[in-house]
Order: sequence, then structure tokens, then C-alpha cells
Amino acid sequence: MASESECVGKSVWPELLGVAGEVAKRTIEEENSLVTAQIVEEGTIITPDFRCDRVWVWVDETGIVTRVPRIG
Repeated sequence: MASESECVGKSVWPELLGVAGEVAKRTIEEENSLVTAQIVEEGTIITPDFRCDRVWVWVDETGIVTRVPRIG
């Protein structure tokens, strides 16, 4: 199983906490072209597998990022 340290490119975006989810998605995909950012609302059940090509962008009911986005 891969870990965050094995992934290529930028892997964490603390500066996006509190911004709009769509803005965060675009920023993440521009800063690391190897990943796809997926917006998910808090409370959504997600797959537990770790992937270097995916970033979960957790948002609240208003679409604001609630967790620091990171590869996984």
C-alpha cells in the first residue's frame, strides 16, 4: 500500500482550508497535475483505500472546505 511520502508532487494544501470547494479543486489540480480532486460533503462515506492520484476535498453544506486537503 502506498503512503503520502511515496506520492509525486505537492501532496497537502493547508492554505485551502476555509475556501470554496470548487476553488480548492481547481487549485489542487493546477498545482499537481497527477491528481484528481474530488469534492465530498462532510458525512459522506468514502472508500478507505489510499491513492496517490486522488485528493478528497471535504466541504460543509455551504461548499466551504472543512479539512486540509491531502493526497489519499
